[in-house]
Amino acid sequence: MQYDLVFEGGGAKGLVFVGAMQAFTDAGHTFQRVVGTSAGAITATLLAAGFSPDEMLAATNEKLPDGRARFASFMDIPSRFDEDTISSSLTSAILTSADIPFVPERLEKKADRKFLDTLMRIPVYRNIFSFVERGGWFAGRAFLVWLTEKLNENGRILGNTTLAQFHKRRPANELTVIGADTSGNNRLILNHRTAPDLPVIWAVRMSMSIPFLWQEVVWQKEWGLYRGQDITGHAIVDGGLLSNFAIDLLVSKDDDIRQMMGTTGQNRTSSAASLTKPCPFLEPVTRPAANRTNRIP
Repeated sequence: MQYDLVFEGGGAKGLVFVGAMQAFTDAGHTFQRVVGTSAGAITATLLAAGFSPDEMLAATNEKLPDGRARFASFMDIPSRFDEDTISSSLTSAILTSADIPFVPERLEKKADRKFLDTLMRIPVYRNIFSFVERGGWFAGRAFLVWLTEKLNENGRILGNTTLAQFHKRRPANELTVIGADTSGNNRLILNHRTAPDLPVIWAVRMSMSIPFLWQEVVWQKEWGLYRGQDITGHAIVDGGLLSNFAIDLLVSKDDDIRQMMGTTGQNRTSSAASLTKPCPFLEPVTRPAANRTNRIP
């Protein structure tokens, strides 16, 4: 039987999902649409890219040369910030507001800048700066490198694709990941219909961006429109903030959601609907969808 699958957020669930998918494939089942939030977005993306459960397990268990889990490298210290971010930062504003008596303004500005440059060479200060200015302690760049590597493995060459390009190359499996737009106070449903020009790795990076842990992602102009709207400059964080288990996207009769998710034939409609009940082979890792708001309070 063919199912549409939803993967809930929660970092520890990554390993559980691997075992669940092994049981799923051993039972002879297949899938078409996959939806994921946060850690679930990583699983959904790898599945949509054609990863087998064994490949997913290998990716999960990958080690660094020093023996630590590769996932530990995702807690990466920010390396640098652009000039606009630094000059418009809270630190810069505080230094500018502090007037040193009898020191000319021109020299004061030079001293402020030299002091700020010195601070930026201190790793822990870059963490603090990132937390204050970008909403997260860690940069998250190492995760982008890892996901790009995974999506390019075994000749897939999907690491640099947009959501539209990814779907064109993998049309049998439709990928959707969930983000939370804190600037627009909205749930973002990211797929080839809603955000065709958004790079896949950045869609997943948005979805797993736990507030205060990883930097928020700022939507770039080159990523195009979201559902026909320009959201350039909007800050996007972990989709679990609004929709940690987005099963409503697959069973909703709302025309707006159906337009974003696409329509299905009779057989797949019943398969998707069956996910509202416990599936015996996934029972240990699934639960009914909770009532969640799609707006940030």
